[in-house]
Amino acid sequence: MSDAKQLAKAGDNVQIHYTGTLDDGSTFDSSEGRDPLAFTLGSGQVIKGFDDGVTGMSVGEEKTIQIPCEDAYGPINPAMMQDVPREQIPDEIPLELGMMLQMQGQAGDVIPVTVVNITDDSVTLDANHMLAGKDLTFALKLVSIGAPVAAGGEEKSCGCC
Repeated sequence: MSDAKQLAKAGDNVQIHYTGTLDDGSTFDSSEGRDPLAFTLGSGQVIKGFDDGVTGMSVGEEKTIQIPCEDAYGPINPAMMQDVPREQIPDEIPLELGMMLQMQGQAGDVIPVTVVNITDDSVTLDANHMLAGKDLTFALKLVSIGAPVAAGGEEKSCGCC
């Protein structure tokens, strides 16, 4: 019988508890009070930096990882910001900075946007991910390592990864 601890590797189905914070210490997401996040390592189901941080962990291990924006949601892309004439926003929508709205893409898909600027003539909408341009810190605890989820299996997903 081997005493070697199993280390999480690409293809493993893992379950992990996490708390994600920004540089200012504010929490943007956490599995606290919920089931652990389940995903298959190396499958692209979570951001690269999160995947990389879990790889090599053993069950019960806790650690904190820092993910630069390039390995998270990328830098802010100015092309994802659009100025819309104010009259194109329905009057019944009370505009406020930081407000989340939805636009319809050319293919009919729904695109979440954030109001980032309001003038008398226009409204600037930002379709970048809310964590784009931000470095992220995650406190992690690996709960389990198992075989990959079978086809048709359900994966849990956090709002951030």
